[in-house]
This record gives sequence, structure tokens and C-alpha cells, in this order.
Amino acid sequence: MIVFDLECRSGGHRFEGWFGSSDQFADQQQRGLLCCPECGSADIGKAVMAPSVGRKGNQMTETRPRAVANTAEAVSNAPISPEAAQMMRQLAKMQAEALKQSRWVGDKFADSAKAMHYGERAHEAIHGEATLEQAKDLLEEGIAVAPLPFPVVPPEKAN
Repeated sequence: MIVFDLECRSGGHRFEGWFGSSDQFADQQQRGLLCCPECGSADIGKAVMAPSVGRKGNQMTETRPRAVANTAEAVSNAPISPEAAQMMRQLAKMQAEALKQSRWVGDKFADSAKAMHYGERAHEAIHGEATLEQAKDLLEEGIAVAPLPFPVVPPEKAN
């Protein structure tokens, strides 16, 4: 994962974005999938950031505890509206309900989706893991897939 400081060019609002790679950021920006959480503008670019330069391997580093707040401010510099928070809760609830009706196939997602699409196995609702390249291949073959809005914990790692 890579974290970029992003900036709304039309309103000057700054916020964070997490991406799998620089290419993913560029792809989402080109396709107009990025928008400002404060004003909704799609005119988004990378903000100037201080580089994170690691120490040499033979140098001691100071260890500091990492803290994560349980609020919208952990992800964005702007507070989230009550309406947006309610929408996110509702979306998470809808995803949880949908997953109850779906079977986890792990990293076999792409193979399972293809097998169902080509009639090699019975159709069923599935969810799992796929690389960006695998997802693109599925879409190019006409197989409808979509990323889940919230991360899913594999059953073997759940409490």
C-alpha cells in the first residue's frame, strides 16, 4: 500500500488516499474515480509531500507507538458529515448481509468466477481475493466483478 497526500485543485482541500501502487492512483485519477470528500470535485492531484527516507540498515531507530483514531479524521483532514457517516454504516451493513449469502473462495476467486462463467461449475455468489490484473482480465472476458467497499477478513483469520 502507498499513501498519497491529495489535493482538490478547485477548492484547495487536502486529504489522504491509499492505493495499491502509483499506477493504481494514476488509473483511478484518469478514470475520474477520485473526488474531494469535502466538495465532491473530481479535479484531484497529488499534494506536495515530504519524502520518507529510511535509515541505513546499521543505524538504530527510535521506536514510537503508532496510534489510529477511531474517527473519520484518521483518514481525512476534514470531518465527515453525519449523513456520510450514516451512509458508510449502512453500506457496511449491506456488505455484511450480502457476504452472508456468499461463499469465500480466497485466492481462487478469478478461477472460480471463470469456471462459473463458462459453465464448468454451478453458479453461486462468491467473494475472495484477486489481483488488479486478474480483475481486469475478468472484466475483459465479460465477467462482472466489483471490489468490496470495505476489507473482508478471511474466515480462517476471523475471531
